[in-house]
Order: sequence, then structure tokens, then C-alpha cells
Amino acid sequence: METTKKEKKFDAVKMMRDIRDIISSETQNMSFDELKVYIKQKLAENKTKPL
Repeated sequence: METTKKEKKFDAVKMMRDIRDIISSETQNMSFDELKVYIKQKLAENKTKPL
């Protein structure tokens, strides 16, 4: 029995890793208070409510 490999049009794992790397590089030297401000700003930009 052969398996066929499909060509992915969208790779969710790669996207998640890329986003995580960007966030990590932006926040790597932030204090906890700076990180809280960063998160609040990002949520406000996207009009998202925290859980």
C-alpha cells in the first residue's frame, strides 16, 4: 500500500513557528511590565479582548 504526499497550500505549523519567532525577537529583552504593555498594545491594534 502506497501513501501519497499532498502538496500543502497552507502550513499552519510553519506559520505558528514564524509568528512565535517574531514575537520572541521583539520581546526578548523586555521586563515583565514592558511585556504587559506590549501585549495590551497588540491586543488593541487587533481589537482583540484577552481571555
